[in-house]
Amino acid sequence: MGLAKRRKAMGYSQEGFAHAIGVDRTTVGRWERAKTTPEAVYRPRMAELLELDLAELDALLTPPQADLLESAASPSGDRHSSGGIDDMIRREFLRLVAVTGALTALAPDDVETFAGAVDRSSVDDFQRMNGHLWQVYQLARSKGSVTAIVRDQLSALNDALKTYRQTTALCEAAGDLFQLSGELAFDGNRYTDAAASYTLAASASSNARAFDLWACALVRHAYVDVYEKRFAEAAETLEVARKIAQRGDSALSTRHWVASVQAEAYAGLGNFDACERALDEAQHVAQLSGLVHNGGWLRFDGSRLAEERGARYVQLGRLDLAETALKSALESDALAKGQSFRRRGAVLVDLASIGAKRRDAEQVVACGEEALHLAQLSGSGYVARRLQALQAEIGSLGRDRRVAELGAEIGALCTT
Repeated sequence: MGLAKRRKAMGYSQEGFAHAIGVDRTTVGRWERAKTTPEAVYRPRMAELLELDLAELDALLTPPQADLLESAASPSGDRHSSGGIDDMIRREFLRLVAVTGALTALAPDDVETFAGAVDRSSVDDFQRMNGHLWQVYQLARSKGSVTAIVRDQLSALNDALKTYRQTTALCEAAGDLFQLSGELAFDGNRYTDAAASYTLAASASSNARAFDLWACALVRHAYVDVYEKRFAEAAETLEVARKIAQRGDSALSTRHWVASVQAEAYAGLGNFDACERALDEAQHVAQLSGLVHNGGWLRFDGSRLAEERGARYVQLGRLDLAETALKSALESDALAKGQSFRRRGAVLVDLASIGAKRRDAEQVVACGEEALHLAQLSGSGYVARRLQALQAEIGSLGRDRRVAELGAEIGALCTT
């Protein structure tokens, strides 16, 4: 019995099963078609729902070919295009973001209120849940799998904003959650959606006078311009973020994160000296004492600076400097095999890019194939975007059969 049969035998629709686990329906569909496998974090709940132990669940997730074919050919009443489902989820998600954003901007008299403000314990619950969602997002190999529970948190926050008198703390919780919503959109290659979420995050954070949260929202917004190669616009946004961060908590790493992203914008503009100065400013994060980040909307602790420095040198064409920094990053515990698929994949793409610039087919194939594998395992739109840029770079090496095959596999990944 395959996963699809077992789910149906236990009385769950695909959508009901997905909701009970905390993922979207398309994710379950991919599991049932053996396109991807469930992450470890979801397996205990799956086993409970299917009344299996973990060993039985593992066996179930390696079904015979006949089961795969049956799962792919589901009855017409249960058949929807994955694109249609994704669009519906996206529209509902964006509607919730827009409504919550509007509610944070309304004055107290513009919303229906009960006596008194929301109690402190309710605000604390929102903040704790937001922090938990950031941790789940960070650990998830497939970032989109977090969408359903973020959507539920947005609904709960909507209810609180409609019910209680406005409070600074609720606006701050909204600014936090909007940034996570933007991260989900950004990883899914939906830049416009991400920019809209980050704009609302900046507005809510401004209302709360939460300077570090506000600056981080602007940094994330600048990333949208960076990845669309609008480096001058990104630099302008980041300069505003820098000024806001100066009014924040000096014990946090906000201003150092701003500097690290400024380095990327300066590299895109071809300004080596400004890039170096920004990287050196970001490096000063090591001089902070105590807790420098909160594990949520601010996660910069300087641990990624080696790989970021290497990536900036790639942008600037300083290949020897880049390769030294990237290989050093790849040997760190944080980027060991089996750890962060997204970060390791990005470094491998940069090393493959260096190989392309040097016309070293061996390096292109070795690094590119591993990065492609990590993108396939994680479903990361971020790594896929980086690979898509690499595909254009390796075109001149197309006579090498292995490079041509790698380019074709990247093309297939980026069109699915």
